[in-house]
Amino acid sequence: MSAYLLLENSEIFKGKSIGYKGICVGEVVFNTSMSGYQEILTDPSYKGQIVAMTYPQIGNYGTNSSDMESKKPFVEGFIVKEMSYITSNFRSEDTLNEYLTKNRIVGIENIDTRKLTKIIREKGSLIGAITSYEEKIDEAKKLIDEYSIVGKDMVRFVTTKKPYEYKEKLFRFDFENKINMETVHNKRVVALDFGIKTNILRYLNEVGFNVVVMPAYSSYEEIKYQKPNALFLSNGPGDPRGVDDKWIIEYKKAIEEFPTFGICFGHQIIARCFDLKVYKMKFGHHGANHPVEDLESGTISVTAQNHNYAVDENSIKDRNFLVTHINLNDRTIEGMRHKELPLMSVQHHPEASPGPHDAKYLFERFAAMVENNQRSIL
Repeated sequence: MSAYLLLENSEIFKGKSIGYKGICVGEVVFNTSMSGYQEILTDPSYKGQIVAMTYPQIGNYGTNSSDMESKKPFVEGFIVKEMSYITSNFRSEDTLNEYLTKNRIVGIENIDTRKLTKIIREKGSLIGAITSYEEKIDEAKKLIDEYSIVGKDMVRFVTTKKPYEYKEKLFRFDFENKINMETVHNKRVVALDFGIKTNILRYLNEVGFNVVVMPAYSSYEEIKYQKPNALFLSNGPGDPRGVDDKWIIEYKKAIEEFPTFGICFGHQIIARCFDLKVYKMKFGHHGANHPVEDLESGTISVTAQNHNYAVDENSIKDRNFLVTHINLNDRTIEGMRHKELPLMSVQHHPEASPGPHDAKYLFERFAAMVENNQRSIL
């Protein structure tokens, strides 16, 4: 069965339908990861976006319930060059096609993903639509004309509705040894859920935190009621500028009281709390192979990333922040810390889902920051 990918620049790709038969619309972005497609599909940060994989064959190891980063997929649509309809993995429960179909994700294969990626690199992220039906091409064009996520709060679609405790630790095969990580002891962290990923929570547990996840729309008093020792601001979808100013005020109150770590969307929210400028990038960073330099140690890590927005370097000048990490591809800011408050943030995903584990040390750094802050209070 044929399918069509339409872009707002009037480009049309004809391919083969995969997954659910229907129509979808979203901001089209490309991801350069060679594996980890299930983690990508279930990353809430992709709400509002159609993801194109640049690696040519996707799906050869199937899907399983253990590798999900949230309760369900959040991508609007999925694009691949070639999808594998057979799986070679003892952990597989469904083929990728079965998984997409069950979760009503519209997809397309057998298009020139190299050409698509070059268009996005040249033009920037574009609004697009996938339709499994040729007779609905005009409907798809209309959806494209009406769609935008710039300036909109997408967090409301992905955040938890009520607080809950999370106690799982990292998944390991039976033959693996426990990793040795520096930990905190009996410290409680409130994780604000802007679209939090499962492995982030697992890493927080791994370094010793007792984790309570709270809705993104939580007031300072509601956070304080949980009696936390620390605050964590998670990843999330869309434009951080779309979050209402009244919540930014609440977050800043909490940040000024509790040691805080923010990643990705949380990093951008911290920037907003301190009146730093956040801007939309041309086509963002999406993949598991972005080199980042830790300016304080000189260490270079290969990192996982998923964001279309960044903090403006010029807005940090003459503020109480130090830039701690830089992307070596385009020199964008990848991390910062406050000069006076116990506050740190990074733009990339140190939990590596999917991706390399080079940046996991940041969870240990957060744990050490909380321990040191508690000792200074005592």
